[in-house]
Amino acid sequence: MPPMLDAETKQRAPPTVCVSTRKNRPSGISGDVAATMQANGAGQDPGSELSCRSSAQNGEGSSAGGAHANGLVSVTNNGNSVTDNNGLSDQAEESNNANDVNSTVKKKKRLSQSEEDVIRLIGQHLHDLGLNQTVDMLMQESGCRLEHPSATKFRNHVMEGEWDKAESDLNELKALMHSPSAIVVSSLLASCTSRMKFLLLQQKYLEYLEDGKVLEALQVLRAELTPLQYNTERIHVLSGYLMCSNAEDLKAKAEWEGKGSPSRTKLLDKLQTYLPPSVMLPPRRLQNLLRQAVELQRERCLYHNTKMDSGMDSVSLLLDHACSRKQFPCYTQQVLTEHCNEVWFCKFSTDGTKLATGSKDTTVIVWQVDPESHQLKLLKTLEGHAYGVSYLAWSPDDVYLIACGPDDCSELWLWNVQTGELRTKMSQSHEDSLTSVAWNPDGKRFVTGGQRGQFYQCDLDGNLLDSWEGVRVQCLWCLGDGRTVLASDTHQRIRAYNFEDLTDRNIVQEDHPVMSFTVSKNGRLALLNVATQGVHLWDLQDRVLVRKYQGVTQGFYTIHSCFGGHNEDFIASGSEDHKVYIWHRRSELPVAELSGHTRTVNCVSWNPVVPGLLASASDDGTVRIWGPAPFQDVQDTDGPNGARWSHLLLN
Repeated sequence: MPPMLDAETKQRAPPTVCVSTRKNRPSGISGDVAATMQANGAGQDPGSELSCRSSAQNGEGSSAGGAHANGLVSVTNNGNSVTDNNGLSDQAEESNNANDVNSTVKKKKRLSQSEEDVIRLIGQHLHDLGLNQTVDMLMQESGCRLEHPSATKFRNHVMEGEWDKAESDLNELKALMHSPSAIVVSSLLASCTSRMKFLLLQQKYLEYLEDGKVLEALQVLRAELTPLQYNTERIHVLSGYLMCSNAEDLKAKAEWEGKGSPSRTKLLDKLQTYLPPSVMLPPRRLQNLLRQAVELQRERCLYHNTKMDSGMDSVSLLLDHACSRKQFPCYTQQVLTEHCNEVWFCKFSTDGTKLATGSKDTTVIVWQVDPESHQLKLLKTLEGHAYGVSYLAWSPDDVYLIACGPDDCSELWLWNVQTGELRTKMSQSHEDSLTSVAWNPDGKRFVTGGQRGQFYQCDLDGNLLDSWEGVRVQCLWCLGDGRTVLASDTHQRIRAYNFEDLTDRNIVQEDHPVMSFTVSKNGRLALLNVATQGVHLWDLQDRVLVRKYQGVTQGFYTIHSCFGGHNEDFIASGSEDHKVYIWHRRSELPVAELSGHTRTVNCVSWNPVVPGLLASASDDGTVRIWGPAPFQDVQDTDGPNGARWSHLLLN
């Protein structure tokens, strides 16, 4: 560091002069140049001389020839200016420096609205992290304002529990709510103001009660809350809290965290919703925007099939999210060949630990899924289905398994899977055709039927509880309400039947036969395999066709499709062209076509617990188990969370 001048030298030195190290050099400099230097940081304070000397040491000082190496002006022995390497005079250089300063100032003010919004969002996030000095510098340098001063004052008063001052602040904020960017219209302004005041007084009232100041709380209730004439029902509830025996009782009954920062922060979050963002930003706005962006990328990712933490700590914001196809169940992990004839149906148990397969060879095989390797091994073989097994249904608790046969089968088998014993063999009439079955959610009843006009509700012993005559059933499903049964029939439709009040109504109407259907876990969507048309997705609540999926070959064979994957975001179906097709629920085009079977694929089943495990049953006599690639290429999945450096996204 250069040596500092002593006090005597400082007194003699002109206030705006940089002292040269050469002897006999005049120290005078024009006033305009001094002003320019001051504008560029070389002011009249004592540190200016040090700054100039430091600049000289960095190559900005004068050289022996009287000119700076970087073209800046120097001073000659007689005090006259000389031109630099580029031929610029002192006056021209002064003008350029002044223009640079003015240009810099102007650039700081040329922020678009979106740029100001970004700065405010960053400032809010830094403030939440406690970096308040950084926020002050950011706002000062950018010329932006994090929030309106009235909002800051209001925030401080709320967090400090100064309720009278906070209520007074509302009058200032009320004027700001007239802003065009406010989320409320003028007609609702009075209601919003009353709501904000009500929330403030409610917090004030509860804190008085927690502190044991019952008289003060009663005064707030009678003289402040009640005159608002707002939400009288809530006021009655609040008055009941006067009977609470202690603070813990109050917190429990009011579902309130108690006096302090957490409850006041929640109060501020509620109050902010009534203010325009130009006055006070929504809480944690940047985090919410980033979370929305991450969730959108996950939704658009073709192969995203894993449950991820909803927090931001589990993802990287530096790369777009894109899962590798090698993490998706596109690869044959196992081929089950124990059946000796066509395999017509397969279904994973509710808990995902078992797979049941039904075949033309008259057997049902129950397979155990290894929890670690996800390999399947034979657990039990259930025999005696003379006509073969074309449909299977697990009970909600996975204790029982019902097996149905093809069109000419009048019998139904109810097996205890745990013991391997046949509990019930049901047949109402030799003329029946019991080809489909569905469990009631209570696990104590089931419905069954067929195309010859039978439609029964029975208990676990096969006793007939109710029947519906004249309904030619193709496929059945019980909804979660325990009362409604959906049935596809020979009229190319799905109708809802209520066995309690014996009512029915039309839900879905197609133009071609509905060969089979399945329903999503939430009961909102139905997936139909329609003859000669393929796979259709219907919204059962709005009763509208949502999407037609392309690629699959569907004639008049019964093919069963399924929902599956994480959050049931995917759809899979067999096909008469020997393939398994997989679609993302929001895309009509398949994301995967799985080859391996040599004949029609009759049924697919997605493991409800392991999103990366899929089973398919085929007329070639095999059951294929599909999963992720057994040996994933590290270079293909070296991004965060297994993401690739590619962008496989839905449009």
